[in-house]
Amino acid sequence: MKKYGLIGKSLKHSFSQHYFSEKFLNEKLSDCQYENFELASIDDLPALVESIPDLLGLNVTIPYKQDILPFLKHRDDIVKKIGACNCIKIIGHQLYGYNTDAPAFQLSLQSKIKKHHQCALVLGSGGASKAVQAALSEMGIDFLVVSRHQEGNEIGYEEIGEKMIREHLLIINTTPVGMFPNTEQDPPLPYEALSPQHLLFDLIYNPEKTKFLQQGEARGAQIINGYEMLQLQAEQSWEIWNAE
Repeated sequence: MKKYGLIGKSLKHSFSQHYFSEKFLNEKLSDCQYENFELASIDDLPALVESIPDLLGLNVTIPYKQDILPFLKHRDDIVKKIGACNCIKIIGHQLYGYNTDAPAFQLSLQSKIKKHHQCALVLGSGGASKAVQAALSEMGIDFLVVSRHQEGNEIGYEEIGEKMIREHLLIINTTPVGMFPNTEQDPPLPYEALSPQHLLFDLIYNPEKTKFLQQGEARGAQIINGYEMLQLQAEQSWEIWNAE
């Protein structure tokens, strides 16, 4: 049996297991299996890999996309650049790290973006944020990173006024704020400054419309959730795991 899986801290509502189980069923891949592996600590990873000899690949989610780095034998160029990994290929118990967040985000965004979306606010500074930042840089879009714990050039939410919202017509939420079951939460922004010119992208897919996206939709903004991005990530992971 070829085994794959997802590691993270809380995986009760994960997308990946359902997606791959459906994929294996639809494509009649009866020798493949995908499981969730909740880890209390990233230090539990080596024991997990040793205990499942036919484990060939893993996806990585919150909060381990950065914590996983010391365990990797090899890192692809995106992982080296941004310092976050969300896909692992396992060869002889050695871990090879990749990042599919950045290319999947870029593919999902580029079909919806318009010429006036040249300045972005990126909410959050974790592993997913770093992937988004890499994609925006690749696309030539200027951005500011907003964080509750500012480092370097990052700004705090208290610094965001209506003028800044009007000047940044692309706003991307990379945080878990608003994710199920805490669906009444949203990032602290002056939403009244949003307009139909704005594009709001939330990496969250559950719920389908977070309160953040609802705030944008109510003011005529274009909105995107993270479902398509997750589909693209999954297929890229599959390609990595099965590449010779």
